[in-house]
Amino acid sequence: PDRPYIAHALHDSVHPDHVNLYNYKRNVLRTPANNKLRMDDERGREHIKLSTEYGGKSQLNLGHLVDSQRPHPDKRGEGFELRTDDWGAIRAGKGLFISADKQARAGGEVLEMEAALNQLQQAQTLTEALYGAAEMAKAELADLQQQKALLSETLAELKKSALLLSAPEGIAQTTAKSLQLAAGENIIVTSGKSTDFSVLKKFTVAAGERISLFAQKLGIKLFASKGRVDIEAQGDEMGLAALKDITVNSHEGKVIISAKQEILLVSGGGYIRIGNGQVECGAPNHIIQRAAVWQKFDGQSVSQTVQQWQTANYAVTPKAVRAYKISPLDRQNMQFHAEDGGVQALSTIQNGKTPLQKQVGVEISQLKIKDEE
Repeated sequence: PDRPYIAHALHDSVHPDHVNLYNYKRNVLRTPANNKLRMDDERGREHIKLSTEYGGKSQLNLGHLVDSQRPHPDKRGEGFELRTDDWGAIRAGKGLFISADKQARAGGEVLEMEAALNQLQQAQTLTEALYGAAEMAKAELADLQQQKALLSETLAELKKSALLLSAPEGIAQTTAKSLQLAAGENIIVTSGKSTDFSVLKKFTVAAGERISLFAQKLGIKLFASKGRVDIEAQGDEMGLAALKDITVNSHEGKVIISAKQEILLVSGGGYIRIGNGQVECGAPNHIIQRAAVWQKFDGQSVSQTVQQWQTANYAVTPKAVRAYKISPLDRQNMQFHAEDGGVQALSTIQNGKTPLQKQVGVEISQLKIKDEE
Protein backbone atom coordinates (compact mmCIF):
# COMPACT_ATOMS: atom_id res chain seq x y z
CA PRO A 1 0.00 0.00 0.00
CA ASP A 2 2.94 2.41 0.37
CA ARG A 3 3.97 1.98 -3.26
CA PRO A 4 2.78 4.40 -5.96
CA TYR A 5 0.23 3.12 -8.47
CA ILE A 6 0.33 4.39 -12.08
CA ALA A 7 -3.23 4.37 -13.43
CA HIS A 8 -2.76 6.24 -16.72
CA ALA A 9 -0.07 7.87 -18.89
CA LEU A 10 -1.16 11.43 -19.74
CA HIS A 11 -0.37 12.94 -23.12
CA ASP A 12 3.05 14.49 -23.75
CA SER A 13 5.55 14.52 -26.61
CA VAL A 14 5.93 10.76 -26.30
CA HIS A 15 2.31 9.87 -25.46
CA PRO A 16 0.04 11.93 -27.72
CA ASP A 17 -3.71 12.40 -27.28
CA HIS A 18 -5.92 9.49 -28.04
CA VAL A 19 -7.58 9.85 -31.40
CA ASN A 20 -11.39 9.67 -31.33
CA LEU A 21 -14.37 10.84 -33.41
CA TYR A 22 -14.34 14.24 -31.70
CA ASN A 23 -10.73 15.30 -32.20
CA TYR A 24 -9.34 13.32 -35.12
CA LYS A 25 -9.57 16.36 -37.42
CA ARG A 26 -8.17 18.98 -35.06
CA ASN A 27 -5.12 19.86 -33.00
CA VAL A 28 -5.64 21.76 -29.74
CA LEU A 29 -3.08 23.33 -27.44
CA ARG A 30 -4.71 24.32 -24.15
CA THR A 31 -3.31 25.51 -20.80
CA PRO A 32 -4.91 25.08 -17.35
CA ALA A 33 -6.09 28.75 -17.54
CA ASN A 34 -7.88 27.95 -20.84
CA ASN A 35 -5.42 29.81 -23.08
CA LYS A 36 -6.05 27.96 -26.31
CA LEU A 37 -4.79 27.43 -29.86
CA ARG A 38 -7.12 25.25 -31.91
CA MET A 39 -6.61 24.19 -35.54
CA ASP A 40 -9.47 22.31 -37.19
CA ASP A 41 -9.10 20.55 -40.57
CA GLU A 42 -12.68 19.36 -41.05
CA ARG A 43 -13.39 19.74 -44.77
CA GLY A 44 -15.51 22.83 -45.44
CA ARG A 45 -15.19 24.00 -41.80
CA GLU A 46 -11.45 24.68 -41.56
CA HIS A 47 -10.60 27.25 -38.91
CA ILE A 48 -8.00 28.43 -36.42
CA LYS A 49 -8.81 29.91 -33.03
CA LEU A 50 -6.39 31.66 -30.68
CA SER A 51 -7.95 32.83 -27.42
CA THR A 52 -7.39 33.78 -23.78
CA GLU A 53 -9.89 34.21 -20.95
CA TYR A 54 -8.11 37.19 -19.41
CA GLY A 55 -10.19 40.35 -19.25
CA GLY A 56 -13.37 38.54 -20.29
CA LYS A 57 -12.31 37.01 -23.58
CA SER A 58 -9.86 37.97 -26.32
CA GLN A 59 -9.79 35.97 -29.55
CA LEU A 60 -8.38 35.74 -33.04
CA ASN A 61 -10.66 33.57 -35.20
CA LEU A 62 -9.76 32.63 -38.78
CA GLY A 63 -11.71 30.78 -41.49
CA HIS A 64 -14.99 29.08 -40.55
CA LEU A 65 -15.97 30.92 -37.35
CA VAL A 66 -17.84 28.90 -34.72
CA ASP A 67 -19.09 29.42 -31.16
CA SER A 68 -18.01 27.52 -28.03
CA GLN A 69 -20.85 24.97 -27.95
CA ARG A 70 -19.56 21.42 -27.62
CA PRO A 71 -19.41 18.90 -29.17
CA HIS A 72 -21.08 20.52 -32.23
CA PRO A 73 -20.40 24.26 -32.34
CA ASP A 74 -22.67 26.51 -34.40
CA LYS A 75 -21.43 28.70 -37.21
CA ARG A 76 -20.87 32.43 -36.34
CA GLY A 77 -19.53 33.67 -39.67
CA GLU A 78 -16.65 33.46 -42.15
CA GLY A 79 -13.37 35.26 -42.70
CA PHE A 80 -11.57 36.58 -39.64
CA GLU A 81 -12.48 38.17 -36.33
CA LEU A 82 -10.20 39.92 -33.87
CA ARG A 83 -12.16 40.75 -30.73
CA THR A 84 -11.79 41.46 -27.00
CA ASP A 85 -13.98 42.49 -24.07
CA ASP A 86 -11.19 44.88 -22.97
CA TRP A 87 -9.36 47.64 -24.85
CA GLY A 88 -7.98 47.15 -28.33
CA ALA A 89 -5.32 48.94 -30.38
CA ILE A 90 -3.94 48.60 -33.92
CA ARG A 91 -0.60 50.32 -34.33
CA ALA A 92 1.77 50.55 -37.31
CA GLY A 93 4.64 52.99 -37.00
CA LYS A 94 5.34 53.31 -40.73
CA GLY A 95 1.72 53.54 -41.87
CA LEU A 96 -1.53 51.57 -41.95
CA PHE A 97 -3.63 50.52 -44.97
CA ILE A 98 -7.16 49.20 -44.32
CA SER A 99 -8.98 48.05 -47.43
CA ALA A 100 -12.12 46.23 -48.56
CA ASP A 101 -10.76 45.97 -52.11
CA LYS A 102 -10.55 42.33 -53.14
CA GLN A 103 -7.20 40.58 -53.54
CA ALA A 104 -8.00 36.96 -54.40
CA ARG A 105 -5.96 34.30 -52.57
CA ALA A 106 -3.34 36.83 -51.42
CA GLY A 107 -2.22 37.19 -55.03
CA GLY A 108 -0.57 40.58 -54.73
CA GLU A 109 1.65 42.84 -52.68
CA VAL A 110 0.73 43.60 -49.08
CA LEU A 111 0.50 47.33 -49.85
CA GLU A 112 -1.34 46.88 -53.16
CA MET A 113 -3.47 50.05 -53.14
CA GLU A 114 -4.07 50.82 -56.81
CA ALA A 115 -7.86 50.99 -56.40
CA ALA A 116 -7.57 53.43 -53.49
CA LEU A 117 -5.05 55.65 -55.28
CA ASN A 118 -7.23 55.69 -58.40
CA GLN A 119 -10.11 57.06 -56.35
CA LEU A 120 -7.90 59.76 -54.87
CA GLN A 121 -6.56 60.62 -58.32
CA GLN A 122 -10.12 61.01 -59.64
CA ALA A 123 -10.91 63.32 -56.73
CA GLN A 124 -7.84 65.39 -57.56
CA THR A 125 -8.91 65.60 -61.22
CA LEU A 126 -12.34 66.83 -60.17
CA THR A 127 -10.78 69.48 -57.96
CA GLU A 128 -8.59 70.64 -60.86
CA ALA A 129 -11.64 70.99 -63.13
CA LEU A 130 -13.55 73.11 -60.59
CA TYR A 131 -10.37 75.03 -59.79
CA GLY A 132 -10.33 76.54 -63.27
CA ALA A 133 -14.01 77.49 -63.15
CA ALA A 134 -13.63 79.08 -59.72
CA GLU A 135 -10.56 81.00 -60.89
CA MET A 136 -12.49 82.45 -63.83
CA ALA A 137 -15.25 83.58 -61.45
CA LYS A 138 -12.64 85.11 -59.10
CA ALA A 139 -13.79 82.85 -56.25
CA GLU A 140 -11.53 81.55 -53.51
CA LEU A 141 -9.44 78.63 -54.83
CA ALA A 142 -8.92 75.23 -53.25
CA ASP A 143 -5.46 74.32 -51.97
CA LEU A 144 -4.75 71.99 -54.89
CA GLN A 145 -1.01 71.74 -54.24
CA GLN A 146 -1.60 70.44 -50.72
CA GLN A 147 -3.95 67.78 -52.10
CA LYS A 148 -1.37 66.69 -54.68
CA ALA A 149 1.40 66.55 -52.07
CA LEU A 150 -0.71 64.42 -49.74
CA LEU A 151 -1.36 61.87 -52.48
CA SER A 152 2.13 61.64 -54.00
CA GLU A 153 4.39 62.26 -51.00
CA THR A 154 2.46 60.57 -48.19
CA LEU A 155 -0.32 58.15 -49.18
CA ALA A 156 1.19 56.48 -52.26
CA GLU A 157 2.92 53.32 -50.99
CA LEU A 158 2.62 54.87 -47.49
CA LYS A 159 5.85 56.81 -47.92
CA LYS A 160 5.11 58.47 -44.58
CA SER A 161 3.26 57.42 -41.44
CA ALA A 162 -0.35 57.74 -42.63
CA LEU A 163 -3.65 55.89 -42.41
CA LEU A 164 -5.41 55.03 -45.69
CA LEU A 165 -8.96 53.63 -45.74
CA SER A 166 -10.46 52.23 -48.93
CA ALA A 167 -13.68 50.40 -49.84
CA PRO A 168 -15.26 49.99 -53.30
CA GLU A 169 -18.90 50.17 -52.13
CA GLY A 170 -18.85 52.76 -49.34
CA ILE A 171 -17.56 53.70 -45.87
CA ALA A 172 -19.78 54.68 -42.93
CA GLN A 173 -18.98 56.16 -39.52
CA THR A 174 -21.64 56.29 -36.83
CA THR A 175 -21.91 56.87 -33.09
CA ALA A 176 -24.72 57.58 -30.65
CA LYS A 177 -22.63 60.41 -29.16
CA SER A 178 -20.20 62.87 -30.78
CA LEU A 179 -17.93 62.49 -33.82
CA GLN A 180 -14.89 64.76 -34.12
CA LEU A 181 -12.81 65.35 -37.23
CA ALA A 182 -9.63 67.37 -36.64
CA ALA A 183 -6.57 68.25 -38.74
CA GLY A 184 -3.52 70.36 -37.96
CA GLU A 185 -3.41 71.51 -41.60
CA ASN A 186 -6.10 70.91 -44.26
CA ILE A 187 -9.37 68.96 -44.36
CA ILE A 188 -10.09 68.03 -47.98
CA VAL A 189 -13.55 66.79 -49.00
CA THR A 190 -14.29 65.81 -52.61
CA SER A 191 -17.36 64.02 -54.00
CA GLY A 192 -18.15 62.99 -57.56
CA LYS A 193 -21.86 63.73 -57.11
CA SER A 194 -23.50 65.33 -54.06
CA THR A 195 -22.39 66.24 -50.54
CA ASP A 196 -25.31 66.43 -48.10
CA PHE A 197 -25.47 67.77 -44.54
CA SER A 198 -28.61 67.24 -42.44
CA VAL A 199 -28.53 68.81 -38.97
CA LEU A 200 -31.44 68.66 -36.52
CA LYS A 201 -30.47 71.80 -34.57
CA LYS A 202 -27.66 74.25 -35.38
CA PHE A 203 -25.14 74.28 -38.23
CA THR A 204 -22.27 76.66 -37.57
CA VAL A 205 -19.21 77.56 -39.63
CA ALA A 206 -16.44 79.82 -38.32
CA ALA A 207 -13.41 80.75 -40.43
CA GLY A 208 -10.46 82.77 -39.17
CA GLU A 209 -9.88 84.38 -42.56
CA ARG A 210 -12.47 83.83 -45.31
CA ILE A 211 -15.52 81.80 -46.38
CA SER A 212 -15.99 81.28 -50.13
CA LEU A 213 -18.94 79.60 -51.87
CA PHE A 214 -18.92 78.94 -55.62
CA ALA A 215 -21.57 77.22 -57.77
CA GLN A 216 -20.79 76.76 -61.46
CA LYS A 217 -24.17 75.92 -63.04
CA LEU A 218 -27.39 76.11 -61.03
CA GLY A 219 -26.85 78.92 -58.53
CA ILE A 220 -27.06 79.20 -54.75
CA LYS A 221 -30.18 79.07 -52.59
CA LEU A 222 -30.43 80.20 -48.98
CA PHE A 223 -33.78 79.81 -47.21
CA ALA A 224 -34.99 80.37 -43.67
CA SER A 225 -38.48 78.99 -43.01
CA LYS A 226 -38.73 81.01 -39.80
CA GLY A 227 -36.65 83.60 -38.02
CA ARG A 228 -34.68 86.63 -39.12
CA VAL A 229 -31.99 86.51 -41.82
CA ASP A 230 -29.00 88.80 -41.24
CA ILE A 231 -26.16 89.38 -43.72
CA GLU A 232 -23.55 91.87 -42.50
CA ALA A 233 -20.14 93.13 -43.54
CA GLN A 234 -19.02 94.43 -40.16
CA GLY A 235 -15.60 95.72 -41.14
CA ASP A 236 -15.72 96.61 -44.85
CA GLU A 237 -17.85 97.01 -47.96
CA MET A 238 -20.57 94.69 -49.27
CA GLY A 239 -21.02 94.07 -52.98
CA LEU A 240 -24.13 92.66 -54.64
CA ALA A 241 -24.00 92.11 -58.43
CA ALA A 242 -25.97 90.14 -61.02
CA LEU A 243 -25.78 89.68 -64.79
CA LYS A 244 -29.55 90.09 -65.07
CA ASP A 245 -32.28 91.39 -62.75
CA ILE A 246 -32.03 91.95 -59.00
CA THR A 247 -35.38 91.74 -57.22
CA VAL A 248 -36.06 92.86 -53.65
CA ASN A 249 -39.53 92.06 -52.26
CA SER A 250 -41.24 92.41 -48.91
CA HIS A 251 -44.53 90.52 -49.08
CA GLU A 252 -46.05 91.75 -45.82
CA GLY A 253 -43.80 94.62 -44.74
CA LYS A 254 -41.60 97.49 -45.92
CA VAL A 255 -38.36 97.81 -47.87
CA ILE A 256 -36.08 100.25 -46.05
CA ILE A 257 -32.77 101.41 -47.54
CA SER A 258 -30.67 103.75 -45.42
CA ALA A 259 -27.12 105.07 -45.53
CA LYS A 260 -25.26 107.38 -43.19
CA GLN A 261 -23.64 109.43 -45.97
CA GLU A 262 -25.41 109.00 -49.30
CA ILE A 263 -27.73 106.90 -51.44
CA LEU A 264 -27.09 107.02 -55.18
CA LEU A 265 -29.36 105.43 -57.78
CA VAL A 266 -27.96 105.44 -61.34
CA SER A 267 -29.32 104.03 -64.61
CA GLY A 268 -28.79 105.13 -68.21
CA GLY A 269 -27.05 108.32 -67.15
CA GLY A 270 -29.95 109.48 -64.99
CA TYR A 271 -29.57 109.49 -61.24
CA ILE A 272 -31.11 110.26 -57.86
CA ARG A 273 -28.71 111.28 -55.12
CA ILE A 274 -29.89 111.45 -51.49
CA GLY A 275 -27.47 112.84 -48.93
CA ASN A 276 -26.74 115.72 -46.55
CA GLY A 277 -30.46 116.40 -46.23
CA GLN A 278 -30.88 116.93 -50.01
CA VAL A 279 -32.49 114.98 -52.82
CA GLU A 280 -30.93 115.60 -56.22
CA CYS A 281 -32.36 114.30 -59.48
CA GLY A 282 -30.48 114.48 -62.76
CA ALA A 283 -31.01 113.17 -66.28
CA PRO A 284 -29.37 113.65 -69.71
CA ASN A 285 -32.88 113.70 -71.21
CA HIS A 286 -36.34 114.12 -69.65
CA ILE A 287 -37.50 113.89 -66.04
CA ILE A 288 -41.14 112.77 -66.06
CA GLN A 289 -43.45 112.86 -63.05
CA ARG A 290 -46.91 111.33 -63.12
CA ALA A 291 -49.32 111.67 -60.22
CA ALA A 292 -53.01 112.33 -59.62
CA VAL A 293 -52.05 114.70 -56.80
CA TRP A 294 -48.69 116.40 -56.33
CA GLN A 295 -48.19 118.28 -53.05
CA LYS A 296 -45.36 120.30 -51.56
CA PHE A 297 -44.86 120.89 -47.81
CA ASP A 298 -42.21 122.37 -45.54
CA GLY A 299 -38.95 120.48 -45.00
CA GLN A 300 -38.98 117.37 -42.83
CA SER A 301 -36.46 114.63 -42.00
CA VAL A 302 -36.72 111.00 -40.88
CA SER A 303 -34.25 109.52 -38.41
CA GLN A 304 -32.33 106.45 -39.51
CA THR A 305 -30.94 103.56 -37.53
CA VAL A 306 -27.33 102.84 -38.42
CA GLN A 307 -25.85 99.52 -37.26
CA GLN A 308 -22.83 99.89 -34.96
CA TRP A 309 -20.28 97.10 -34.65
CA GLN A 310 -17.41 96.44 -32.31
CA THR A 311 -14.21 94.90 -33.65
CA ALA A 312 -14.27 91.16 -33.04
CA ASN A 313 -10.60 90.43 -32.39
CA TYR A 314 -9.14 86.93 -32.29
CA ALA A 315 -8.03 85.69 -28.87
CA VAL A 316 -6.29 82.52 -27.69
CA THR A 317 -5.17 81.10 -24.35
CA PRO A 318 -2.10 78.88 -24.97
CA LYS A 319 -1.75 75.82 -22.74
CA ALA A 320 1.41 73.78 -22.11
CA VAL A 321 1.17 70.07 -21.27
CA ARG A 322 3.63 67.18 -21.05
CA ALA A 323 3.68 65.01 -24.14
CA TYR A 324 1.90 61.64 -23.89
CA LYS A 325 0.98 62.15 -20.21
CA ILE A 326 -1.14 65.23 -21.08
CA SER A 327 -0.43 66.72 -17.65
CA PRO A 328 -0.16 70.55 -17.33
CA LEU A 329 3.16 72.39 -16.93
CA ASP A 330 2.57 74.80 -14.03
CA ARG A 331 4.85 77.81 -13.37
CA GLN A 332 6.84 77.15 -16.53
CA ASN A 333 8.64 80.01 -18.27
CA MET A 334 7.71 80.13 -21.97
CA GLN A 335 8.29 82.23 -25.09
CA PHE A 336 5.35 83.11 -27.38
CA HIS A 337 6.59 83.54 -30.98
CA ALA A 338 4.07 85.42 -33.13
CA GLU A 339 3.84 85.11 -36.92
CA ASP A 340 5.11 88.67 -37.38
CA GLY A 341 8.38 87.81 -35.60
CA GLY A 342 7.49 89.25 -32.21
CA VAL A 343 8.56 87.33 -29.10
CA GLN A 344 6.82 87.64 -25.74
CA ALA A 345 7.95 86.10 -22.44
CA LEU A 346 5.17 84.24 -20.62
CA SER A 347 4.79 82.06 -17.57
CA THR A 348 2.14 79.38 -17.17
CA ILE A 349 -0.27 79.52 -14.28
CA GLN A 350 -2.83 77.01 -13.06
CA ASN A 351 -3.51 74.05 -15.38
CA GLY A 352 -0.56 75.05 -17.58
CA LYS A 353 -2.38 78.01 -19.14
CA THR A 354 -0.81 81.35 -20.03
CA PRO A 355 -2.53 84.75 -19.97
CA LEU A 356 -5.00 85.52 -22.76
CA GLN A 357 -3.29 86.59 -26.01
CA LYS A 358 -5.32 88.97 -28.19
CA GLN A 359 -4.70 89.34 -31.92
CA VAL A 360 -6.34 91.33 -34.70
CA GLY A 361 -6.56 88.26 -36.92
CA VAL A 362 -5.75 84.58 -36.95
CA GLU A 363 -2.00 83.96 -36.82
CA ILE A 364 0.15 80.86 -36.65
CA SER A 365 2.11 81.16 -33.42
CA GLN A 366 4.57 78.95 -31.55
CA LEU A 367 4.94 78.40 -27.82
CA LYS A 368 8.41 77.30 -26.74
CA ILE A 369 9.99 76.33 -23.44
CA LYS A 370 12.38 79.10 -22.47
CA ASP A 371 15.95 78.52 -23.73
CA GLU A 372 14.68 75.77 -26.06
CA GLU A 373 16.47 75.71 -29.42
